[in-house]
Amino acid sequence: MPETIEVSRLPNLVGTKLEPTDWVHITQDRINQFADATNDHQFIHVDPERAAQTPFGGPIAHGYLTLSLLSFFGMQSGVIPEGLVMAVNYGSDKVRYLAPVSVDSRVRAHQKIADVTEKKPGQWLIKTSVTIEIEGEQTPALIAEILGLYIVA
Repeated sequence: MPETIEVSRLPNLVGTKLEPTDWVHITQDRINQFADATNDHQFIHVDPERAAQTPFGGPIAHGYLTLSLLSFFGMQSGVIPEGLVMAVNYGSDKVRYLAPVSVDSRVRAHQKIADVTEKKPGQWLIKTSVTIEIEGEQTPALIAEILGLYIVA
């Protein structure tokens, strides 16, 4: 659950590691729904029989599906400044896909506040370093540096 903090404390968060998030189960149904939403029906995602013949040994999640979970994960263990009006995605400085996420895997996020900048009064840009862990695997699914713009009253 995100912690609500005083806005003045935001700059002090740089270097803070947040609690790991809950696990999210990556099912074939979730992958299929993502394929439908994005019109990306490549067989390695949606055809278990053909995917079984690849080096992956079965279907894998879209990299962008894993990336799309970062907003959800951020709301699980992030911080919320008092007086928050809204938070918006501002971009990514880095995204790397390191390992495939197989169907029926579970993933979770490990996050660290990398930078906090007040862009103008009431607007805070927070860079978070994120690692998506795959349960039981040594190599993470992805690493990313994501940016969120927090508007406070």
